[in-house]
Amino acid sequence: MSKKNPEPTHSNKNNLQVLHEDNHLLVVNKRAGDLVQGDSTGDKPLSEILKSYIAEKYNKPGAVYLGVVHRLDRPTSGVVAFARTSKALTRLNKLFAERKTKKTYWAVVKNCPPQTSEKLVHFLKRNPKQNKSYAHTNEVPDSKRAVLSYTIIKKLDNYYVLEIELETGRHHQIRSQLAAIGCPIKGDLKYGFDRSNKDGSIHLHARQLTFMHPVVKEEITIIAPLPKDPIWDACL
Repeated sequence: MSKKNPEPTHSNKNNLQVLHEDNHLLVVNKRAGDLVQGDSTGDKPLSEILKSYIAEKYNKPGAVYLGVVHRLDRPTSGVVAFARTSKALTRLNKLFAERKTKKTYWAVVKNCPPQTSEKLVHFLKRNPKQNKSYAHTNEVPDSKRAVLSYTIIKKLDNYYVLEIELETGRHHQIRSQLAAIGCPIKGDLKYGFDRSNKDGSIHLHARQLTFMHPVVKEEITIIAPLPKDPIWDACL
């Protein structure tokens, strides 16, 4: 049986939205714009903010352990899981590597996809200088196979809401594959949308994550509330 997370809690100091917390895991609803892990910008990443949160909440005097299990692009929001023990990190890394997790995303696009529901298979080639991935219909040198399935779940006045199930986890996979079928995500200038969102976000949200708890061995499902804005509000 799958256990779903209760209502999220907040830490006022950092405006964190904690979705699940126990001795082995810490799962949060990442805001668009937050870095999961440090990069060349030097901005404080979510991983460090959460270490401070744990240290303060549990009055830990020394260094706090927190392992990054997976990442979301900076302009993307939604479920991100961290491991609070090395044992949990090793086991979660194995689950993700073996694709034994279920990752569901919601995306808002302007153009109607070619099908109501469809599986997309592309070969993605990453360009590190541009920090961008290009989707090809056939395999090309240094490309990686990328698979996702989308379903139109709602029609808004000017947009379509897609629910996406990821089968692989490639760099910018959803953004690149949707752009390849003529459906760039709202606000995603890098992949062909005509204008940016005012806050720098894109309308891509990691809505749900289902996995086997690495220690308790019970399947849990974490659902991340949508960001607050008129478009996301209309999706529900």
